[in-house]
Amino acid sequence: ARLRDAARGMFAFGYDSYMRHAFPSDELDPLHCCGRGPDRDDPTNLNINDVLGNYSLTLIDALDTLAVMGNSSEFQKAVKLVIDTVSFDKDSTVQVFEATIRVLGSLLSAHIIITDTKQPFGDMTIKDYDNELLHMAHDLAVRLLPAFENTKTGIPYPRVNLKKGVPPNSNNETCTAGAGSLLVEFGILSRLLGDSTFEWVARRAVKALWSLRSNNTGLLGNVVNIQTGHWVGKQSGLGAGSDSFYEYLLKSYILFGEQEDLEMFNDAYRNIQNHLRRGREACNEGEGDPPLYVNVNMFTGQLMNTWIDSLQAFFPGLQATKNPFYLHVGMDILQSLEKYTKAKCGYATLHHVVEKTKEDRMESFFLSETCKYLYLLFDEDNPVHKSGNKYMFTTEGHIVSVDERFRNSLWQDILPGEEDRAEKVKPNELKAVNFSSNCNRVPDERRYLLPLKSNYMRQIDRMVGLI
Repeated sequence: ARLRDAARGMFAFGYDSYMRHAFPSDELDPLHCCGRGPDRDDPTNLNINDVLGNYSLTLIDALDTLAVMGNSSEFQKAVKLVIDTVSFDKDSTVQVFEATIRVLGSLLSAHIIITDTKQPFGDMTIKDYDNELLHMAHDLAVRLLPAFENTKTGIPYPRVNLKKGVPPNSNNETCTAGAGSLLVEFGILSRLLGDSTFEWVARRAVKALWSLRSNNTGLLGNVVNIQTGHWVGKQSGLGAGSDSFYEYLLKSYILFGEQEDLEMFNDAYRNIQNHLRRGREACNEGEGDPPLYVNVNMFTGQLMNTWIDSLQAFFPGLQATKNPFYLHVGMDILQSLEKYTKAKCGYATLHHVVEKTKEDRMESFFLSETCKYLYLLFDEDNPVHKSGNKYMFTTEGHIVSVDERFRNSLWQDILPGEEDRAEKVKPNELKAVNFSSNCNRVPDERRYLLPLKSNYMRQIDRMVGLI
């Protein structure tokens, strides 16, 4: 309970600081206690402008975290504030991927929570609610649609102006994750509206990328030209630029029950195991390097580098194994964030994890993902845990229900000429092919010990320079 309350307090301090010092701006500058919006003076500042659209990003992104933490009064207040003050009719050029996962996904998540007849998180209903968040999501998605036009491959442009469409002389290169991780949000929107347009364009992009995989290895690269289909970035891996493409193949199948999504995921998983996995066969026995997934050339399978992108894996790790090791890791993260990133008015980004230098920026995902996952890690009685796998997280950490209504499309044109392939599965049939390695099987006698034996843990410590 102490750690759960600490995670709740972390969110509250960040959220309250944003509302006090930054709203209606997109983000909070926690060192100077002020708001931040798009960089109008420097349109090439993509680190800022790809994300900030002048639409109160942090408030929108945090909506379902308020609900998951059971704060019904603030959730209701925040929803009304979004409805009353936010507009997407802005001369802002944003990245399609970021607008989709942060804004569209959060609006849909909050709408689903409000309209859930069971209200598992407490009374999150809004008096006289008339699907306003769904209408806002529709409005935003329509403004993103021009990115899918005038592209020879069907893969969308990476950026779009919310008023004017795709900017002149727009970049024709996009990353695999950015173009291929739109199907969950666009698919939910289509099925809530009964309009196939959004799922159709997102699914077309996924299939276009899939068709460009290497004939030799079956792998995809990480950067592609949307007009020619030429792979500009030939690195194939599981980190930034690629990760959520694979994540959404499986999650789309779980949500929508389209058999082709599972087939693509299983094929991708098999090719990744064949070409990206290195090290000894078993995690906890044998000799040789620890098992890990590396980055390779998509055409040859040759090693390019061994970068590893750290993901927030401790919450699902605990869910899968019930090993308290992950609670200790989460506690360490929570305490480190409090010690090194807490600022006068929120939580800052660290420039350098060794030197602990701070950047004056609290990104919206700190409230939508980091705080939410930490809270759920320590709140074992949360409805998310008690739901029997009813909920799923988007790649931005927004919670959506695994609902029968999302498996019922009102159209037969998911992709032209492929109606016969649109096989449906029932919820209790949602099982992926099992390609588990020895690393995925945790014997009962080791379930409450460290995930790795001490000698193998020390081996990893040496690899990353801890000893």
